[in-house]
Amino acid sequence: MANVTFSSPKMKKDMTVYATAGDCSTLLALAKQHKIPVEFECENGECGSCAVKVEILSNKQPMGVHLTEKEKTVLKLAGKITKAQIETAEVTDIPPLWRLACQFIVRNEDILVKF
Repeated sequence: MANVTFSSPKMKKDMTVYATAGDCSTLLALAKQHKIPVEFECENGECGSCAVKVEILSNKQPMGVHLTEKEKTVLKLAGKITKAQIETAEVTDIPPLWRLACQFIVRNEDILVKF
């Protein structure tokens, strides 16, 4: 299981929820399930409205988390990540800070999601 803490000025306080290990749901699906107000429009990785900052809350090496092609394109066009950050993520398996909630699959590690 992973603890996922959502933090936003839109919320009265931070909220931590549990993501079940092995569940292939997206971060956006988890937020919707717990009524956390992450903005979204298309839910398909094409608009970028669900861009969030994801920080790993453990001292361990982050688990390899690939960026989808949609994430690469949308986050790069939005100015959230650079081509160099994409290349670094692909080579080192260290994910960039910005992700799309509709594309990000929660792994078995505690994270902080800022939006």
